[in-house]
Amino acid sequence: MIRFDNRAVPIALAAVLIDTIGFGIIMPIFPRLITQLGHIDLEQATRVAGYMLVVFSVMQFFAGPVLGNLSDRFGRRPVLMTSMLCFGVDYVLMAWSPTLGWLFLGRAIAGAAGAVYGPAGSVIADVTPPEKRGATFAFIGAAFGIGFVIGPAIGGLLAQFGSRAPFIAAAALALANAVMMFLFMPETLGQENRRPFRLRDSHIIGAFRPLFHAGNAAPLLVAWFVWQLAHMVYPATWSFWAAIRFGWDAKAIGWSLAFVGVIMACVQGGLTGPFIKRFGERRAMLTGMCSAGLAFYLFAFVTAGWQAYVLMAVSAFQGFVFPSFNGLLSRMVDAKHQGALQGGIGSMGSVSSIIGPLLLTQALATGVDHGFPGANFLLAAVLVTVAFAIIVWKVLDRIPAKAESASA
Repeated sequence: MIRFDNRAVPIALAAVLIDTIGFGIIMPIFPRLITQLGHIDLEQATRVAGYMLVVFSVMQFFAGPVLGNLSDRFGRRPVLMTSMLCFGVDYVLMAWSPTLGWLFLGRAIAGAAGAVYGPAGSVIADVTPPEKRGATFAFIGAAFGIGFVIGPAIGGLLAQFGSRAPFIAAAALALANAVMMFLFMPETLGQENRRPFRLRDSHIIGAFRPLFHAGNAAPLLVAWFVWQLAHMVYPATWSFWAAIRFGWDAKAIGWSLAFVGVIMACVQGGLTGPFIKRFGERRAMLTGMCSAGLAFYLFAFVTAGWQAYVLMAVSAFQGFVFPSFNGLLSRMVDAKHQGALQGGIGSMGSVSSIIGPLLLTQALATGVDHGFPGANFLLAAVLVTVAFAIIVWKVLDRIPAKAESASA
């Protein structure tokens, strides 16, 4: 049985779970909804979806460090609750949206509200000893995976009641999550570790300033950014790629995402912690990148749906990457800057979410035009290879051994 040192951790993980369920619920119906509202075909909808992710990510880029610094000033609990309330209202707006313009507005609001992953990561950093953080961060990925089991499956089933029904369900989940945090979640940031909020520091450079002072972080951040670009191939293109490549409908797409969620939850909930403890975060990063790079390359050339399911299993160990990166980075700053760090990581992820969808959706659409619908995954494989090379060339020998969980 899994035990946590502080009850705030499972509540923060539950927030990630419920938020992911809400996001996963709407993924299977997005292609159909965009084609309906925009009166366009599926290939054009792929490009629109990429622009929509860019809008979301631009807003999150600016909001992430602000929310992180606010959580360092006022605590994690009020920021998490406010974020969930905004998400609930946003899902209601998107359920009502009569045009693509309103749908874009809804995604902008969602981006400004931020996501729960940064504050949830700050909760873990607040209450978990440094040598255990990498393994505990893995449970964020496990919660994300479980959410992707439940969310897309429910979304695929709700799609039969119309393209707006999943948004209503997502709104209810987000609002229920806010109530749960209000009633049960303790604050994890002590008064002694709080610091004044300064707007001039609430941007990506300010968030990472403590890391730059720590040294050895720049190559790690670059590799993390390139990895994030590659990983955007899933949220940016999966639903459209599967519909184009295999002719899958919303239910089939939902089940495929649920399968990915099962694999992710099993790996991150059961294997990541022991692997990091035994081999350390650096080797865990490399193992995860190899798993993803191989799968992405092969995804580019699959011709049948069952092959895609095999490759989903092959790519499972990519779940090692996020907790390994986060565990190493969280040890490079003090307790007063964990919120800023997590907000900065989220903001950097937002930059990749701006560039990644543009690259990958355009790669998919261009590939389709030229008879090669796997171009998006081929590009993702190249990006993973670049991130892997940076880790091997610049990171392996520069992170002190004391930063490895395996040596703790």
